[in-house]
Amino acid sequence: MDRIVIIRVCEIFLKGKNRFYFVNLLEEHIKEALKKVKCDVKKLQMRYLVENFDESDYEEIVSALLKVSGIHTLSPAYGVKSEYEKIRDCVLKICEEKTGTFKVETNRADKSFPIHSVELSSTLGGDILEKYGDKLKVDVKEPSFVVKVDLRENGEALVYTDVIKGIGGMPVGSSGKGFLMLSGGIDSPVAGYLMCKRGMKISAVHFHSYPYTGEAAKEKVVALGKLLSAYNIGLTLYVVKFTEIQEKIHEKCAEDLMITMMRRFMMRITEKLALRYGGQAIITGESLGQVASQTTESITSSNSVVKMPVFRPLIAFDKLETIGIAEKIGTYETSVLPYEDCCTVFLPKFPAIKPKPERILKEEAKLDVDALVKNALENVEIIEL
Repeated sequence: MDRIVIIRVCEIFLKGKNRFYFVNLLEEHIKEALKKVKCDVKKLQMRYLVENFDESDYEEIVSALLKVSGIHTLSPAYGVKSEYEKIRDCVLKICEEKTGTFKVETNRADKSFPIHSVELSSTLGGDILEKYGDKLKVDVKEPSFVVKVDLRENGEALVYTDVIKGIGGMPVGSSGKGFLMLSGGIDSPVAGYLMCKRGMKISAVHFHSYPYTGEAAKEKVVALGKLLSAYNIGLTLYVVKFTEIQEKIHEKCAEDLMITMMRRFMMRITEKLALRYGGQAIITGESLGQVASQTTESITSSNSVVKMPVFRPLIAFDKLETIGIAEKIGTYETSVLPYEDCCTVFLPKFPAIKPKPERILKEEAKLDVDALVKNALENVEIIEL
């Protein structure tokens, strides 16, 4: 019996004549995710097999594959020749440590196999009861586990019981490239992950306000970027020095508009970086009404300074939903580390919740916007993760 991991896709099935573009892209990402492990990846009809690997690498293989967008489910399986005796021995081996109720399901893709699906399932069920009848019982409606036998056209049978849910979605890179405004908080890494799941390759932009925010705050964002890179097949982080812009806004403009104006500068700079490096959209972690900068009026103000599409995948999420995803993808513990980001610098006591466009423009006229944006773009640190 050879240990195998079965990889299945789902949404790619909906694609038409260009389906093979998505299939081939996913295969590239699977191989990239497994490049540190000695194994082979075989493509079948809308599924893949990972085989010829050492048993000690199994956990690492599954962990890596669960970060690859486009994978619907995984199953740890055994591969044997499509011979009844070998299939039976494999099924009995799998059931050796099982208890409770079971049923057997057979998929007979190989129509030359002499025993039909229903008959094979029944016969194997009898074999299981004969050997383990003291601890296992048949239940075809709500079994504790299902023994699945997949008879492939190549003369191989795949035998397994577990189905592990993957990310789903589309392969990263199949939906263009976006630039994520990455703070040190909980929301923006989750927003980036969700766009990866929809097939968008992301880069990240972080606004750093040294000396008001220290190196620890920057390293926190680098750590978040590294965690996101596992879902994104690598990640480029652009760190923008934002101190001068914040100081000028604080010095010359109305205090209650500080956050509104900061966001407008961030959007301008992110769009210019995206245009410079091939981005097609801006991504933020905003959730409607969560804070003052995320009201309809504030979002409208931010949008008005850019022409590029702005994706806000968390717009209708509540905080608990976002935290749940952050915990699942492994970013939560890093996000809650107590290092402040630039949004806490010069924070007004009473920020404007419904800023008026004419007032924003009046205050912004006190600044040399173009020069401040130009200076910020000349001092961008690029970190490859």
